[in-house]
Amino acid sequence: MSLVLRNLQRAVPIRRAPLRKKMEIVRSILGVQKFDLGIICVDNKNIQHINRIYREKNIPTDVLSFPFHEVTATHGLCHLLGFTHSTEAEWQEMYQKEKQVLEELSRRTGTRLQPLSRGLF
Repeated sequence: MSLVLRNLQRAVPIRRAPLRKKMEIVRSILGVQKFDLGIICVDNKNIQHINRIYREKNIPTDVLSFPFHEVTATHGLCHLLGFTHSTEAEWQEMYQKEKQVLEELSRRTGTRLQPLSRGLF
């Protein structure tokens, strides 16, 4: 199991050691232990380009650019585990999982984190 962090943007300062520690907690909460994870933070221009290529949506997405890096990575991990938010039913399921994980992460780290998709539908 490995965690690779890359910061390819300069808009938001990222401290790798705290992010790494929190992502290990999120992995533990989700019960995800047996796969490698890479987190790459990019700016809006690059994420919009990636979104256009892979999802045919010519808009930036917050999955990699949201300023709460723990939330962003939790959101991304949920996607990697198969959760989506294309419909309201899918959003409800993913929102509940993110909320559960972030509440536990907040409890363990003394933060107050909310899911990225809050208020989506």
